[in-house]
Amino acid sequence: MVMRWLVGLALFIVILMAIYIVHLELFKVDVVFYSAIFDGVLASVILAVLLITLPYFSIFNKFDRFQLILMYMLLGYIFAISIPTVIDRSLSFYLLEKIQQRGGGIKQSGFESIFVNEYIVEHRLVDVRLTEQLSSGTIEIHDGCVMLTPKGEVLVRFSRFFRQNFLPKKRLLMGEYTDDLTNPFGHGAVEKDKVFKYKCNKG
Repeated sequence: MVMRWLVGLALFIVILMAIYIVHLELFKVDVVFYSAIFDGVLASVILAVLLITLPYFSIFNKFDRFQLILMYMLLGYIFAISIPTVIDRSLSFYLLEKIQQRGGGIKQSGFESIFVNEYIVEHRLVDVRLTEQLSSGTIEIHDGCVMLTPKGEVLVRFSRFFRQNFLPKKRLLMGEYTDDLTNPFGHGAVEKDKVFKYKCNKG
């Protein structure tokens, strides 16, 4: 039974990788994470059909098959969020790639300028993030104003509550333990006049 379990797992990985490669090579992708999630679900459905139809897997009962299908879906989710999404979105990977681009070393004092003047442009950060939020239905854009939808408002309330109450209060940042990131808007990084300069009236 263990061998057949391993065969099923190997089949899932092969099918998932094949679907993922075909998807990114031949089809349009709106959001990397959603696309990879779809690939994982499709691979799980294909494996479910194989588990039910192939005599090789008849050793598994219905509950075993249910557990295997659930495992495949979880593995698809883990793949989607841990590899393509992380590499696509990760500032940490960008930092490492940028150090390599500069020949293996960058002065610490230069990183703020790099993030502001290079990262946002090179990764089309604003376009990517607005596209993701439009696709997820958390924002709308009308007459040049980006506005939260009711769904977005709910998510923001949750994220702010979680950030302020369930993120570390003593987090190590460059040798100092601080709670700065539990309320990043509360430290005066952006002056109030700048906030109101870009404000849109909803409605």
